[in-house]
Amino acid sequence: MELTLLGTGAPDGLPRAHCPCASCATARGPLARAATALLVDGAVLLDLTPGAALAAARAGHSLAGVRQVLLTHPHEGPAVELPAGLPTAGRVADGRVLTLISGHRVRAVPMDSPGTGYEVTAPDGERLLYLPPGGAPAGLPAGNGDGEGNGRGGGRPARDAGPAPYDMLLADVTGRPDALARLRAAGSVGPGTDVIAVHIGHDVPPGAELDRRLAAVGARAVPDGTTLTVGEYHDGPDLPRRTLVTGGARSGKSVEAERRLAAFPGVLYVATGGAREGDPEWRARVAAHRDRRPGSWRTAETCDLLPLLTDEGPPLLIDCLSLWLTDAMDRVGAWDDAAWAEGGEQALRGRTDELVGAVRATRRTVVLVTNEVGSGVVPATASGRRFRDELGRLNAAVAAECEHVLLVVAGQALSLRD
Repeated sequence: MELTLLGTGAPDGLPRAHCPCASCATARGPLARAATALLVDGAVLLDLTPGAALAAARAGHSLAGVRQVLLTHPHEGPAVELPAGLPTAGRVADGRVLTLISGHRVRAVPMDSPGTGYEVTAPDGERLLYLPPGGAPAGLPAGNGDGEGNGRGGGRPARDAGPAPYDMLLADVTGRPDALARLRAAGSVGPGTDVIAVHIGHDVPPGAELDRRLAAVGARAVPDGTTLTVGEYHDGPDLPRRTLVTGGARSGKSVEAERRLAAFPGVLYVATGGAREGDPEWRARVAAHRDRRPGSWRTAETCDLLPLLTDEGPPLLIDCLSLWLTDAMDRVGAWDDAAWAEGGEQALRGRTDELVGAVRATRRTVVLVTNEVGSGVVPATASGRRFRDELGRLNAAVAAECEHVLLVVAGQALSLRD
């Protein structure tokens, strides 16, 4: 199945007309994106956008062979002129299956927002799922219902044996990462699924920053006019199993860490700060973090990280190592000079060595957050300097065990290790 992306942008395109924002100002040339529209094997057009015929011609294709034009979402603004010779555009009722003369089967997938997703199956069995902007599946397809295999050389089980991963997903990855998480949880997106971000607007910086954010969740973006072969092997992003995110206070490090796991299901958020009775400012911080997190995530308030890192399970987000170290120093009396000299230092080294070893050995996907405290004023007390030094040592040891290390400054993530 051959797919040409006539556009990959949000419904109002990128850049937006007369928008002065930084994203729109830099979206020029290959970074500019028309509203998303897909041409499948020259026979099916998904979403009719202004200039579709011209966009197809620029990509070396024609709309003359299109037999079905399907819309995924309500189109605002003036009516789009239907190019001569094309069938009338329309939407399909949720759950309905169309069998086209070209041999393609199209299933309408219900969404949790206004719009319709489309599952397209090629005559030889390749399958793609295309979702509208701002949409996530409200109900995932359970199979063809016809008991047939999908025709890929017998290498894949029949669809009635259970849902198999799509060969390609095209979705609003930046706006609805939870849609990708749902599909992963259902097994509809697997390691071999080529995830393409579409409906890209000015809310996400274009260029290298967009590519970095998409790669972190196993997706990619392509320029308008790109033609892809569905089911063809693609060397996708290499997702790191262990990531350390560091930065100063209010740098955006926690937001960056959460963003890296937003498209994965069943994440366990490990809060090492615990509850602080009688501290309204701390309660407000905790509430802000909880409100940001997807509702499907679970939370554990604990500093006992070793069992979590040792056990099998869904991804972990540990926020943060600084508070874990505070707890560890409390437990060994490291704040007191005498206790530190009389065994506290050795006891703390044992605890940190155990943690670093668990990070090294873990089989789970884990994102760890920590603070950079050594770049400012030297603490006035011996205990403060001790904490600064020990956190620096811990950060360096954990970073050495992570495939990916990020430094966040002013909300911008700088890769220290890829």
